[in-house]
Amino acid sequence: MRRMPARTTRTACLAATILLTTLAAAPAPAGARELPDTYVVTREAGVLPEGITVTPDGTMYVSSDGLGTLYRGRVGAPDLKPFPARGLADRPSTLGVHTDRRGRLLSVGGATLTVHDRHGRLLATRTAQDGPLGAPHLNDLAVTKDAVYVTDWANPVIHRAELRGDTLGPLEPWLDIRAAFPQFPARYWLLNGIVADETGTTLLVASNGTEAVWRIATADKDVSRLDLGDQSFGADGMVLRGRTLYAVLNYGAPHGVYIARLDEDLRTGTVTHRLTDEPFDLPTTLARHGCRLYVVNSQLDEPPGRPPYTVTAIDDPTCGTATAP
Repeated sequence: MRRMPARTTRTACLAATILLTTLAAAPAPAGARELPDTYVVTREAGVLPEGITVTPDGTMYVSSDGLGTLYRGRVGAPDLKPFPARGLADRPSTLGVHTDRRGRLLSVGGATLTVHDRHGRLLATRTAQDGPLGAPHLNDLAVTKDAVYVTDWANPVIHRAELRGDTLGPLEPWLDIRAAFPQFPARYWLLNGIVADETGTTLLVASNGTEAVWRIATADKDVSRLDLGDQSFGADGMVLRGRTLYAVLNYGAPHGVYIARLDEDLRTGTVTHRLTDEPFDLPTTLARHGCRLYVVNSQLDEPPGRPPYTVTAIDDPTCGTATAP
């Protein structure tokens, strides 16, 4: 190898020093800013936050079980504000909340599914029919390219509304899940979180009562229990990312976030992480954005709870590992 002349070497070193000094003085890019560990949904009494979603651009929406209202913020700021969603005055509780590919906000509570645009304008309202046990209590929803699937806490029923472009069809009973476990009492199914794979051909539905997650093929409505070994998995809210299932457990197991790695068909899996040492306050569900998990602290075990109501952000331990999708 040739050696550079001494003068050339000194000049190169001086240039490198100037460049490093300039870079050190330059402000850090926006994405490198430190993000809050705790987000204040509101300091208003009685809100009891329950559902959450975070959009790809970092917009966070949180629902209120106590008042039915919605709140909006950004992952870069610690405080959320009321989201002016019209048409919710008659819905005292809002639980599941998600956005679709068009950026519309869908939420459920009581017997209704609502759709709002980014400005809070009400685009659609759909009402679920009574189930075999009576009035519906809609809990969570999953949005695919052609349908919205909704769980019912009060009935062992999954509802479905067809999506055709901007048009949302009626919300109709789609599957009575009792046939999958007929000896189990109908009133104790307690359907909670629901997620769909990227193709919309497979649903995973959590049941507090059976302490299990159920796999449903949307084409033929075939139902089977997700095999996680001996792990009791009565999840509340869930997130499915590729073959990684994130779930919040608050019943039948220590409260916290549990992460499972599933097989290609989403039929079996292994719980790889149990995040139960965080300062959660009856967590109900979560969202994932970047390499962070955003967990709702509902305080539902002691209503109306004690303000402020918060969301806790923790690192996703699967980021950068073989278990990450």
